[in-house]
Amino acid sequence: MKKQRVAVIGLGPIGNKHADIYREMDGAVMTAVCDIDKERADRAADRLGVPAFYSVREMVSRIELDMVSVATGGEEFGSDHYQPTMEAINAGLHVLGEKPISNEISRGEEMVNAARDKGVCYGINLNHRFTPAARLAKQWVDEGRIGHQLFINVSMWIMNLRESSPWFQIKALHPHTVDIMRHFAGDIESVQCFAVKAPGRNIWSTAQFNMKFKSGALGHLSGSYDIERGHPMERVELAGTKGRFVIDDVFREVTLFPAGDMVKQVYSNPVFGGMRDFDDTFRNRLGTFIEQLNNGVSPNEIDGSGADGLAAQKVLSAAIESIQTETVVKVG
Repeated sequence: MKKQRVAVIGLGPIGNKHADIYREMDGAVMTAVCDIDKERADRAADRLGVPAFYSVREMVSRIELDMVSVATGGEEFGSDHYQPTMEAINAGLHVLGEKPISNEISRGEEMVNAARDKGVCYGINLNHRFTPAARLAKQWVDEGRIGHQLFINVSMWIMNLRESSPWFQIKALHPHTVDIMRHFAGDIESVQCFAVKAPGRNIWSTAQFNMKFKSGALGHLSGSYDIERGHPMERVELAGTKGRFVIDDVFREVTLFPAGDMVKQVYSNPVFGGMRDFDDTFRNRLGTFIEQLNNGVSPNEIDGSGADGLAAQKVLSAAIESIQTETVVKVG
């Protein structure tokens, strides 16, 4: 059985989570860790039993790898992804990057273009689409059971008191929600966004987006860094001429409501054998990337690709421009 030789770059909490998941997989071999912070790299290396490196260039020159996870952070959780991603791509490695792809559109474009030019697979950890509930909902869409799409409503909130920039909530939280909207309803044509600063906050910590899709469907998104996680984390509702579905709390349940039929269809996450917790969204997403690599899929077939991550950030860039200008903004 083919196994991908994997290194993780960036050994904060998320990078260590990636490493632990790869170590569990039959289709991957956890091979190395890399962090510019020597103490973090050494600590992870000792725990995982793999060599530590402190630069990507040194790592790729000294050991054989097939792919890397880039789990760095930086401003708006995205500014530090660029350099290690480009170095890995230029070394001919496949890359799975954390979201957002970048907090700068131009750098995101450069990363996507570089992966395409090198012919390597590039994915983003858009993990909310990798759940049994989301996969079933996508199957219903592909089977035509929603019909002509009319609207999609999405909401997501968690408590996050970090305030690295005025746009932190929009850029760091909503790659997930916008990707989910695009996953089910296609490309977004234009966006209008309103945002507020909750009491005591210095950032735009709660926002609402109105969207028009290229298909003509309409979208609405509510998001916040001001609400405790005790509430449901994410809800998705897609409606069309033949029916609608609702996903409750990311993976807990999805319900299909066929038009003109009082009998609904429900998938509930099973108590035994189902998703245990939110960490399983990472396992599903990383596992899908490894499986696609082992099956030899082409770069343009990657589920949750770099191009998908870039498209989401362009929607969010338009949303920020909408807040600044108080206008409806076309997505670039």
